[in-house]
Amino acid sequence: MSELVKTFGLFILTAIAEIVGCYLPYLWLRKDGSAWLLVPGALSLCLFAWLLSLHPTAAGRVYAAYGGVYVAAAILWLWLMDSVRPTAWDLIGSGVAIVGMCIIMFGPRHP
Repeated sequence: MSELVKTFGLFILTAIAEIVGCYLPYLWLRKDGSAWLLVPGALSLCLFAWLLSLHPTAAGRVYAAYGGVYVAAAILWLWLMDSVRPTAWDLIGSGVAIVGMCIIMFGPRHP
């Protein structure tokens, strides 16, 4: 259970770093924000890459599984930051993505 909590927590931090790193340039490009938003955006993307490197399993597996958490985090961001309430389909899709992440990260491995 400890591995599950650690992995999921690390994925959540990673997703936040990636979304912030992409959202800040979006604010600059599409919402007339300051170009200075690019500095923390770039730092956030560096944090994102570093956080992905902390997982103790093969990089390809981590990237594939992380995608499931990213989907759910992006839907949560849609709700909290963009004030768009997720639909039932958004929530179902996020749940499926999280189940996929769990299968990839915690499924049995053959040596």
